[in-house]
Amino acid sequence: MANERVTDIVERLALPIVEQAGVELVEVEYRKEGSNWYLRVYIDKEGGVDIDDCSHVSEQLSDELDRVDPIPNSYFLEVSSPGAERPLKKPADFYKAVGERVHIRLYEPLLGQKTFDGTLLSYNEQELEVEYIDKTAAKRVILPVSKVASARLSVWL
Repeated sequence: MANERVTDIVERLALPIVEQAGVELVEVEYRKEGSNWYLRVYIDKEGGVDIDDCSHVSEQLSDELDRVDPIPNSYFLEVSSPGAERPLKKPADFYKAVGERVHIRLYEPLLGQKTFDGTLLSYNEQELEVEYIDKTAAKRVILPVSKVASARLSVWL
């Protein structure tokens, strides 16, 4: 465990807990903010999670973290929904997001820009197609998945 990242360890511990709870593990974050460390676990399910889902997963995961004790310093555990602008990380996230509004940020500019806000038209593991508005005209762009720095659902008018 010494060479594993905290997020990888927590993900491995959390997976059976979230599966038993009937929810999906979206993301695990471990970061320092000010003088405090935060372990954030984001869960979701069809129709969204509620406070009972978050509380149940939090209690179970807290017990497992106490048992295994993989984090040497103190931290705050937070279990919550990823929100309306959930990150797209796994292929399944992208497939589910086809037809939805997305915000894509690239590592380097393509067609003179690093960000694309639009509708995800298609996805495969090599590329995704986005329809976006450039000035006043709708345009389509094919983005190589290898160039995507981050992607999330987008709530915009």
